[in-house]
Amino acid sequence: MTSEKTVTEAIQYRRSVRVFDKDIEIDAEKVKNCLKNAVLAPTSSNLQLWEFYHVTDITVLKQLTEACLGQNAAKTAKQLVVVVTRKDKWRQRAKANVEFYENLFGNKSKEEYSRREKFAINYYKKLIPTLYPDFLGIYGWLKYAVFNIIGLFRPIYRQVRLSDLRIVAHKSAGLAAQNFMISMAAIGYDTCPMEGSDTLRVKKILKLPRGAEINMIIGCGVRSENGIYGPQFRVPFKTTYTQV
Repeated sequence: MTSEKTVTEAIQYRRSVRVFDKDIEIDAEKVKNCLKNAVLAPTSSNLQLWEFYHVTDITVLKQLTEACLGQNAAKTAKQLVVVVTRKDKWRQRAKANVEFYENLFGNKSKEEYSRREKFAINYYKKLIPTLYPDFLGIYGWLKYAVFNIIGLFRPIYRQVRLSDLRIVAHKSAGLAAQNFMISMAAIGYDTCPMEGSDTLRVKKILKLPRGAEINMIIGCGVRSENGIYGPQFRVPFKTTYTQV
């Protein structure tokens, strides 16, 4: 049995595989375990505004391949993982955090909480409900104006518009997706993250509500001999790195 790759080895092994070997199946349970690693990724305010749809059903795979515009990375994939953002679930996720901390701190009155404990509870009971609600984007712009006025006098968080919070959710989902793909690479499985898809069709296929958004669809399998289209290109490191 081949041992798992180190983190560095997995990162270097991972490529966006466009064609998967049609004769090699992959173990759905192992893919599921890699998704368990995905949810350990860092996430803004620990809200975990994500969901992962692990698709193994042949009929659904065909439907999603069409929604992915017939890309080879979907057409030849043995399984697909659809990464979904759920900003609309901020209330449930905030409540789950409150319950976690209340259990962690023990059965005691509010007066008995330490300053740090009070901050943790109030973060989810007061701050998150201030940031996340919106109505047609209007409330977000009002918050944005107020926060920027305050920002004239002291540092303050400014990403409070509807579009800002959508970006926050997608960033967290992207971090989780990377955890998943590196975990797959570590066990010798390959992936290809795809943004090119008819997201409305994808949502209909998976019966997702309006508040859900497709972050990416990841093809899964084992690379075929011609599965990688060419050598990896990255701009010189010095052009992207600045030490301050």
